Amino acid sequence: MFKLLLILFILLLTSCSMHPKAPAPNEKAFEEEDRYILFALRAEQLGSFKTAANIFTTIYEKSNKKEYLYRSIEDNIAAKEDELAVKRADAYLEEYPNDIELLRLKVLALFALSQLQDAKKLAVYVASKTKQAEDYLIASEVYIKLHEYDMAVRYLESAYAKEHNEDILDKMSIILYVNLGRKKDAIAHLETHSRMLGCSEKICSRLIAFYSNDNNLDGILSTYLRLYELNSSKEILKKIIQIYTYKQDYKALEAFLEKSGGDDAALLQLYIAQKAYKKAYPLAQKLYDDTLDINYLGQSAIFEYESYKTKSQELLKRVVKKLEKVVSEIKDPLYLNYLGYILIDHDMDVKKGMEYIREVLKEQPNSAFYLDSLAWGYYKLNQCSKAKELILKVQTLEGGDDPEVSTHLEAIKKCLTQTTKKVKK
Repeated sequence: MFKLLLILFILLLTSCSMHPKAPAPNEKAFEEEDRYILFALRAEQLGSFKTAANIFTTIYEKSNKKEYLYRSIEDNIAAKEDELAVKRADAYLEEYPNDIELLRLKVLALFALSQLQDAKKLAVYVASKTKQAEDYLIASEVYIKLHEYDMAVRYLESAYAKEHNEDILDKMSIILYVNLGRKKDAIAHLETHSRMLGCSEKICSRLIAFYSNDNNLDGILSTYLRLYELNSSKEILKKIIQIYTYKQDYKALEAFLEKSGGDDAALLQLYIAQKAYKKAYPLAQKLYDDTLDINYLGQSAIFEYESYKTKSQELLKRVVKKLEKVVSEIKDPLYLNYLGYILIDHDMDVKKGMEYIREVLKEQPNSAFYLDSLAWGYYKLNQCSKAKELILKVQTLEGGDDPEVSTHLEAIKKCLTQTTKKVKK
């Protein structure tokens, strides 16, 4: 009896030594475990996956920690030893028949071997057991390889429902749009995600691609506007401006530019086109303050002048001061003429104003626009004969039919009539 108990005790000890209990993950199973791990990781880093698989197998046998077993089979697959990976997985599954990680690795190896029907059967089984996004994705990949796109989408939808991962959604939308021709469903999935969880660059870019393919301009614009909130790049801003311009929706473009502040120069051009001078002149001033481009200061002066029907002395002084600064730096005919005409028309300094006009006429002696200003200067100086001579020349030139020229001519004729009456008296 004693001998029998001794034999049973020895057998129990032998059994325990064959299947040692795995230590805790943070507990070393043997002295050189860390050193072995470093060798294995270095082998992976160098792309020597076969060597890494052998080392991890050794570590598993010494530690009985399953994570090393799994890693060794992963490296078999990475080394394209897929048949070996299947054999090893099967061998360990005899001991651990319900080990999900081993089953999962077997699916991957079968997939790599293009044994797709076996991979599909096993992948569907694993997914049904775990109901994890990872396994739904693996099953979907098998179905995609088999061109069974309806089933692939079903598994991708299950995976997406678990994680709301945009990479999963992107893949699903491509299959719906390209492979199944379910374009509306693809866009609907992306739009729903965008509205509920935000439009990332990946999702917005995919929507833009689909909308562009469908020539859906409103969809493209709507998506670019959302994308601009994430990435206020010049390229995206340019696209938005182009689309609004193509649609000729200038009011909406104006509202967008006012809100975003993305392109004040483009906004200024919109204001100018609409003759919205009260909005234009402070914006031109801002652009000058930001860029020190003297042209913006000149535009600010002109638009401020044009903004008010009644020109107060304060307004005129501000405008003249700005224009004097401008013409001191650049001899642009537009600014010279504007400054000269204001000085003449408002009797601020007629002779000085005429000097500015003459400076312009040196470069453009036959400009109806500038000759009219000079004629108006002579009128203001009561030299009506010279004024009439010039204004009659203006009428023969291009632009001479401008209503303001006619107004000036009438005033000059009246001046001459009054002068003649005074001489007769």
